[in-house]
Order: sequence, then structure tokens, then C-alpha cells
Amino acid sequence: MAYQSLYRRYRSQKWSELKGQDHVSTTLRNAVREGRVSHAYLFSGPRGTGKTSSARILAKALNCPNQADGEPCGSCDSCVGITEGRSLDVVELDAASNRGVDAMRELVSRAALGTPGRWKVYIVDEVHMLTTEASNTLLKTLEEPPAHVIFVLATTEPQKVLPTIRSRAQHFEFRLLSVELLVAHLKWVAADAGLDVPVEVIELVARRGKGSVRDALSALDQVAAAGGVDHQRPSIGELMEALCERDPARAMAGVAEWCGAGHDARQVATDLLERLRQALLVTVSRALLGLPDEEVDAVEAEALRLGRAGTVRAMEVLGRTLVDMREAPDPRILLEVALVKLCRPELDASPAALLERIERLERALAGRPAPPPPPPGEPPAALSAPVGPTPPLPGGPAAGARLALGGVRSAAKSPAPSPTDPPTPGPPPAPSTPKPPASPAPPAPAAMASADGPMPSRDELTLAWGDHVLESLSPKAKSRFRVGRFVTGDVGGATFALPNSIHRDRCDEVRLEVEQALGAHFGRKVAMRLVTEEQAPPPAVPPPAEEESIDLDDLQEAPASELRSPVDHVLQAFEGATVVEE
Repeated sequence: MAYQSLYRRYRSQKWSELKGQDHVSTTLRNAVREGRVSHAYLFSGPRGTGKTSSARILAKALNCPNQADGEPCGSCDSCVGITEGRSLDVVELDAASNRGVDAMRELVSRAALGTPGRWKVYIVDEVHMLTTEASNTLLKTLEEPPAHVIFVLATTEPQKVLPTIRSRAQHFEFRLLSVELLVAHLKWVAADAGLDVPVEVIELVARRGKGSVRDALSALDQVAAAGGVDHQRPSIGELMEALCERDPARAMAGVAEWCGAGHDARQVATDLLERLRQALLVTVSRALLGLPDEEVDAVEAEALRLGRAGTVRAMEVLGRTLVDMREAPDPRILLEVALVKLCRPELDASPAALLERIERLERALAGRPAPPPPPPGEPPAALSAPVGPTPPLPGGPAAGARLALGGVRSAAKSPAPSPTDPPTPGPPPAPSTPKPPASPAPPAPAAMASADGPMPSRDELTLAWGDHVLESLSPKAKSRFRVGRFVTGDVGGATFALPNSIHRDRCDEVRLEVEQALGAHFGRKVAMRLVTEEQAPPPAVPPPAEEESIDLDDLQEAPASELRSPVDHVLQAFEGATVVEE
């Protein structure tokens, strides 16, 4: 016998063999057992999920003389004939190649003819491809079908089927299979077929199947014939590394490698878009990927380096590029342009690119602590620097922005000189010989924050907490400390109130990280005391302001001759009062 492909050899022949579609098999089996079969069904879903196989199993169950509990026997003449495709009780029509009204009229004209079995089943595959005239011809028969005829319409795009046809058929939606279910099924197929395929290769084949049983079995057939996985295929991880490193040259080299190996630029963009989708999902939950732990770790590392804003922007750019590739004479050019824009956001003026650049600056600023304030009496470096060309700073423009912000912050904290203080003599004039500018000292790390300097007040702690410190914490610490508040700030440290004792104990696990962030911001050690809202001291109430009292006996009575109006009387009684005219 000629070799038969695995997806044909292991096609489901009974309800119990249908994988991942229990909601369909259970309903149809009960309908056959109870004699409540509808005259028309609509099976929709992705390719390779069992739509046509379910239609054939339904035809077997309806015509099998030995069916038990709605399950066909699979060994009688009717079941064998349907399996081999020679039964007169089943008529299959491919609407993709027979989409005209003439083909549908011929099918409908034979619907009333009798067949050897009890039921005559018409299976119309890709029914959404029918023309409007052909769909209307089928609709007339669906309204008043012969008593022994059942129509099963299969499609991958149910939204394109006429609403009048959908309303006259019971609609079953077929679903993609999970990776775990596909792996278990492929292991059984490999063992039954005697294929020597390692477990890790089967898992890779299951992921390539993307939920389709037919695609997975075809991939398994190819791997078994090749003797293993083709390791010469370029890795999509190289393009992800180029996006994370913002390296357009590396991205161009990756595209050249893919296209040089014979891959289409559209497929490269599709694979990269799928990897970006995984990077976005892993930021929500690792369980959404369904990949081995080592691959999940790699995707998670890429997501952290790329950032959520960068990931979303990359998905949007590649999605628009895939749409434009449909009519492009050379899709590779569009892919290369898209990757250059993703690697160099400054070349893209879209709002998404600007948002990504802002997020990168915020992450860079949050990663470096603010410099300590200057000693009292010493002018800030940002204000006392001589006017002239600025020397290049290590770290590029972002580092210069951080140093400038630190100088302004220090200047804001320095006490302003009193107007009564004598002027401070200026420094001696600099020599005429110019000196090379000194390199700025790097900011002190959080671990070296000293205990000197004034302890920040509660208001200063609250402002710094909402503007800078909270956003610089790790996601774990940020989620736990977000609901608290500062209640006091004194020499002994800062008191932070939390809703209850359980929340306080959980925050105490990451308290050291918060203290280091506060020390990095204020340039001194800030100890924290964690209390509950019940233990928090009441807020300090400022004393009421003293009101000026007026003794009526001290008021002077003006002579009657000098009072020309009530206004003059008031001005005479209250010295210093003035009249404001509006």
C-alpha cells in the first residue's frame, strides 16, 4: 500500500477520538441517541480542528445499524463506506471550487433522491465561498428540506455566511487545542506509528501546530521523515535582540539571514509579531504562554528590556507593515524600514515613538539616585558654573539632563541668603590660562547615603513619595506600599501607616528597599517605622491664629462739624483705613 500521511491515517473516526471538542461531540452524540437531530448544522472554527471529521462521524452515527449510545461502530458496511469515501449516503461539496449557482442547483435537485441508508448527509465545505445566488439557492432548500436530508455546512469564516443561512442552522464553534493536549496526542501518535521522536522535539512540533491537529500531525510527519528538526533555520530571537539593543545594523543582518535562507518577509514579520505578543502576555502572567520554563524566562527577559510601551509600539508598527505588504512590490523593504524605526525611535515622530522615548528616560532617571545637597553656604554647582561651552558628559544627553535636574533640586533645597546679611566676597579672579574642564563626579549610590543633613518633614516625604520614590521601586514593593501614607517625619525617622497588620507585615519584607530609595532621593539615611492606621498618631492641628480685638472705649469720637458722611465717620474711628473706589 502507498504511504498515508499521519493526519489522514489518524483522522478521528468516532466521537471518542475527537480531541479538544467535547462540547460538540457530547451534544451531537446525545442528539443521535435521543433522535433529536436537526436538519442543518453550521460548523465553524480554525483549520484542522475537526469540522469535516465531525460531519462524517455524524453521518456514520445516523446510518450505523449497530450504533450504541450515539457512537457508531466503525466496522459495518455503512461506516466503512463513509470512511473510504464511497458511500452514497454522504455527498461532499467543496464550495471553494464549486461556488457558482449551477453547482448548487445540481446538488439541490438530487437532494430528494433516496439512498441505501436512513439519512442522506450533505457536507458543504467552505460554505462562505458561495456566491450570493448560490447561497440563496441553498437557502430555499434549508427552509423546506426533505425529511431524510441533513445539511452540514463547514466554514472558517462564519461572519461571511448569509445571516439567513446562519439562523436556520445550529451553530457549533470549534476551538484550537491547547499545547498540553496536542503534546499528549502527538506522543500517542508517535508511539502507535513507531516513530522515534524525542519528547523535546514533540513539544516543538506541538507549538508549531498552533492548536491545529492537522498542522501538528503534518509537522510531525515532516520531522520524522527528516530525522530531526532543521537547526539551520534562523532564530527569531536575533531580531528580538536587535530591538532590545536598539541596533538597526543587527536587525538588517537578521532580515538578510532570514531572506537569504529562502523565507518570505511576510512570514518573518508574522513570526516576529507572534514573539512580541508573547512578550506582552508574559508581563501579565507567565501562565498565558504555555511554553517551557526556560523559554518563558527568555521571553520575560526580552519583555523587561524592551518595555511595555516599546512592545506595544513594535506590535502596532509591524501590524501596519503587514497590511502594507499585501500590495508592496518588495515586502522586504517595508520590513527593513519598520525595524529601523523600531530601533531608532528618534526617526519616528508618531505619538507611540515619543511615548517610548519618554518611558526610556523615566526608567533611566529612576535607576540613578539624586546627588546629595551642597553644604550650607555653598552655591549650587548648576548656578555657579561659568558660562561657556559645556564639556561632553559620560552617558550622553540623558546623563546631562540628570545632572542638571540634580543641580536644580539642590538649589531649591539651599537656604536663601537674608537681605540683611553682608555680601560674601567673591572668589579671586581666575588665571588667564584656560584649564580643561573637569569630568563630573558620578552620583553617590543609595548604599552610601550618609546620616548627616536635616531629616525631611512629612510634607517633603509625601511630595517625594508621589513624584519620584514610589515609581522607582520594584513592582513587588510598589504594589505593597502603594496604599500607605506618611504620618510623621522627625529626627528618629519616618512613620508610614498601612491599612492593617497583615499588610504591614508584608511591607516589612521589602522595607529595606524603600529605605534605600528614600536615602538615594534625600541624600541621607531615612529609617522607616511601619504602623497600622489604628496605631498612627493623630495629625498635628496648628493652634488657632490670634484675632485682633478692638476696644470700643479707645475709639475716638469725631466732632460733628467735621463729619460730612458716614464714610468720614468710619475713617475717623479707624485710623489708617482707606477708601477703595470700584
